[in-house]
Amino acid sequence: DVRQWTLLGRVGTPQDCANLVRFLCSPEGGWINGQLLYSNGGIE
Repeated sequence: DVRQWTLLGRVGTPQDCANLVRFLCSPEGGWINGQLLYSNGGIE
């Protein structure tokens, strides 16, 4: 089961991805640029 491979113990949802995109597009994410961000729930 893929949930065993993640530190969070669950599979990511579309909302999880949307939350990251929303943060990056917000004023709070304005200082982040040129980075690789992994939104994977800690898959090892």
